[in-house]
Amino acid sequence: MNEIRAIEATQMKSELDSFKVGDTVKVHFKIVEGKTERIQIYEGLVIAIKNSRAGKTFIVRKNSYGVGVERVFPLHSPRIAKIEVVRPGKVRRAKLYYIRGKIGKAAKIKELIVSRKEKERSALAAAAKKSAALAAVEETAAPLAVQETAVNEPAAQVTVQEAAAQETLSQETAVQAADGSPEKA
Repeated sequence: MNEIRAIEATQMKSELDSFKVGDTVKVHFKIVEGKTERIQIYEGLVIAIKNSRAGKTFIVRKNSYGVGVERVFPLHSPRIAKIEVVRPGKVRRAKLYYIRGKIGKAAKIKELIVSRKEKERSALAAAAKKSAALAAVEETAAPLAVQETAVNEPAAQVTVQEAAAQETLSQETAVQAADGSPEKA
């Protein structure tokens, strides 16, 4: 059981885009066609999020030429480039399956009006999360830097020893010059 969780942990994304049910989102999804790879944007309403650790999925619904189209995206998929929240929604349910039966204006979700202070808080939280991620990267890079200095350390010791030898030579020549004895060439 622990092995399965360890494998899942390696496959999970560290930075997740924050969105919830009721939000209108743009999902930037990588599509491979032959040898070319492109990003296609799928914009719609998040009607459900199903939690299952690494298997976490969310369903996005949109109307395409009068026909309702739903697509299930795995959240931790490497094919999802990013998820943008276009419009936060104000809902009181965890699953919005009732939207399937609604048409036109009845299918609209009220917009969640976010105050300026809340926007600033979320921006600060995102910046803090980003700085924490950078700190984690630096922590993993720090042992590498220590290893590099350890490899370069013997060369640094030789240069310190050479500098000390040159300093003692210069002190001996200064003492000889002060005594008045001839310098050795």
